[in-house]
Amino acid sequence: MLNHPTLDRLHELGLDGMAKGFRDLAANPESRALEHAEWLGLLVDQEATLRQQKRFEARTRTAKLRQSATVEEVDFRTPRGLDRTLFLRLASCDWVREHRHCLITGPCGTGKTFIACALGDKACRDNLSVLYQRSSRLFGALALARGDGRYARLMRQLARVNLLILDDWGPEPLNAEQRRDLLEIVEDRYNCGSLVITSQVPVERWYEIVGDPTLADAILDRVVHNAHRIELKGETRRKRPAAA
Repeated sequence: MLNHPTLDRLHELGLDGMAKGFRDLAANPESRALEHAEWLGLLVDQEATLRQQKRFEARTRTAKLRQSATVEEVDFRTPRGLDRTLFLRLASCDWVREHRHCLITGPCGTGKTFIACALGDKACRDNLSVLYQRSSRLFGALALARGDGRYARLMRQLARVNLLILDDWGPEPLNAEQRRDLLEIVEDRYNCGSLVITSQVPVERWYEIVGDPTLADAILDRVVHNAHRIELKGETRRKRPAAA
């Protein structure tokens, strides 16, 4: 069998998964009992698996999730008000496909960012595009982009993703530019994209953060009524240094 020329041709064609499968099968004596169709099926499966993994890795790089987190790692043992049934339903990512939102609130250190990143990771695994943004830095980036002509391009980038994560929203009130930016972000995603918003501030006080009653109504009406809510409680889960 001309292994090396075949492997070279597979690599030339960009079929790296099939090339790996070909090497594995050729090195396995038991594969000699397989029919040609079975060989081909195994090679195609190997190629499909590798391509799927590469797409997932590309999506996670683009997502820029703040924490490495998976839904399987989320802890339900510690009492903090996390509803297992709701979370497992969110882990299906159907709400993202339905263009709904998820609001995660609770005190500092209760795991809001971890949960948001875990949902983002699961969305990447489900072939959905994700982008993580820390809210304060996003508003700063939009302010700079407005001044150097990149604003429209950055807004298009935010609008394109299936799931946009806005982490640590509030507690400082928004200024006039930030209110308009948030309205544009929410409007662009209305019925065509999903949001995860994390905040230390309860949802009932978000009107105060937006500041302007008219814009607060416009923004929150598009977000809150169509959202799942996770309201965490309890003390911080972050490790504190041992007392001296």
